[in-house]
Amino acid sequence: MSSLKTDLLKTSGTFNVLVGVTGSVAALKLPLLVSQLLELSGLWKQRSDPVLHIELRRWADLLVIAPLDANSLGKIASGICDNLLTCVVRAWDTSRPLLFCPAMNTAMWLHPITAQQVSRLKEFGYVEIPCVAKKLVCGDEGKGAMAEVSTIVSLVKEYLQKPDESSLEA
Repeated sequence: MSSLKTDLLKTSGTFNVLVGVTGSVAALKLPLLVSQLLELSGLWKQRSDPVLHIELRRWADLLVIAPLDANSLGKIASGICDNLLTCVVRAWDTSRPLLFCPAMNTAMWLHPITAQQVSRLKEFGYVEIPCVAKKLVCGDEGKGAMAEVSTIVSLVKEYLQKPDESSLEA
C-alpha cells in the first residue's frame, strides 16, 4: 500500500487525467481517446495493483467519463456508488473538473429522465460534453452518439492550459 501511495503522489509540473469508461458501444473509441490524450503529455505509467477510489480521486486533476452510458448516468445522478467508477465520482473533489460524455441509443437519450439526470450532474458542477446526432452502431439515426474524440481532447486541453489558481494566490 505504501508504494501505491508513493506512485500516486503529485510530481511538480504534471497534470493527471483519469478516464472513466462505462458500458456504451461508444467505448470502442477508447483507444483513440487515450492515445490522443497521451500525446498531450507523453507520460503514462502502467499500474497492475488494485487502486482504491480515494487514491484515484487524489491522484487525478481531472476526470473525464467517456462514454457515460445511461445506466451509469442514472447511478451517478442518484448518488449510487456500486463500482469503482461510481465510487470515484462519489468521492470526487468538486473543485476539480469532471467532464462527462453521454452516449446512448437515441430512444434512451430522448427519454424524459435523461434530461433530468444530465441536469443533476450539471448541478453538481460537472461539465457535459454533449452527445451528437449521427447513425448509431445499432442502425438508428439521431442524437445520442458520444462527442467526437477531437472535441473531448480539445476540452481537456483547455483545462490543461488553465493556470493553477493556487499558484496565483501566493
